[in-house]
This record gives sequence, C-alpha cells and structure tokens, in this order.
Amino acid sequence: MDARLLLVATPVLLAVGWAAFNIGRAAVGQLQLMLKRARA
Repeated sequence: MDARLLLVATPVLLAVGWAAFNIGRAAVGQLQLMLKRARA
C-alpha cells in the first residue's frame, strides 16, 4: 500500500469515525428520553 494513500485516508477515516460516534451518542440519548417519557 502506498504511504500517501494512508496519509490521505487516515484523517478522513478519523473524521467519519468521530462523526459516527457523536451521532450514535445523540441517538442513544434520544432513545433513552423517549423510553423515559413512554414509561411516565
């Protein structure tokens, strides 16, 4: 594998992973809020 490809792909993959982590965390928070409201 070419080192330049790795150099370009790494920050992109990190950004995608970080975005997915933040979206997932927000989705879990929304789900918990919905479940809490459904019980009350």
